[in-house]
Amino acid sequence: MATGNDGTEGVVGGMRIDLRRLHETWMELLYPRQRGAGDTVLGTWTPDSQFGMIAYRAWSAVGVPIIGLLYPLVLLGAFVRFQTRRIDGTATRLGLVGVVFLSLLVWGGLAALARFELNLVAGGFLAIAIAGGVATLSAALAVTARAVGGRGTTVALAYPFAMTALFLPPVVAALFSQTLAAVVLPNSTALAQWLLDNVLAPIGLAQTFSQTFDLEGSAYVVMWLAISVPLGWILGLLVTLADLVRPTG
Repeated sequence: MATGNDGTEGVVGGMRIDLRRLHETWMELLYPRQRGAGDTVLGTWTPDSQFGMIAYRAWSAVGVPIIGLLYPLVLLGAFVRFQTRRIDGTATRLGLVGVVFLSLLVWGGLAALARFELNLVAGGFLAIAIAGGVATLSAALAVTARAVGGRGTTVALAYPFAMTALFLPPVVAALFSQTLAAVVLPNSTALAQWLLDNVLAPIGLAQTFSQTFDLEGSAYVVMWLAISVPLGWILGLLVTLADLVRPTG
């Protein structure tokens, strides 16, 4: 029977492998035959001059704090990869037609429930219908981009469309439903203020954005679109980093 210590040693051992791969990848940015070369016949390449060895060791030392900053992102990327591959597996089994049909079935059912069972007003019904259209289109585009294949296409298109399918429907619906607007829009405004103070202000763009854009109406949709696209890129890059450090079969 495995003990708790064995489990701890397994986790520590896995972290050591991750950190070694990260460091070897860092070294290979400047030097050949670094990643995974230690167990090969030729072994890891090292300079044959004193000056070259000093530069080699200096580059190695510079990489240590950078790797310390990157490793939490690797772990986050591994978690995101686990979740996205579960979703991707389901989407692959369903196919493009299946994903579109399932989305239309779910959102159509919600719209019918709101219209005929809950006696929702016409504006609320329209909100759900439009939100469903946004979600269905975004999901279809995400599946299509993923099916095209290639890491670049997946990161550049599939992840942003998937985030759009997640974020935009409630925002679009809030523009037509006062009930949803009372929840979604104030929170969106609070998030926009936080982004102005903590993201845009340090780079001197807060005043430009606040004077140029009024956060009302369709501006909320533009805001969440502007969030979902780069967020999709970030998640895609995190998964790419996890694939680099922790490759899977």
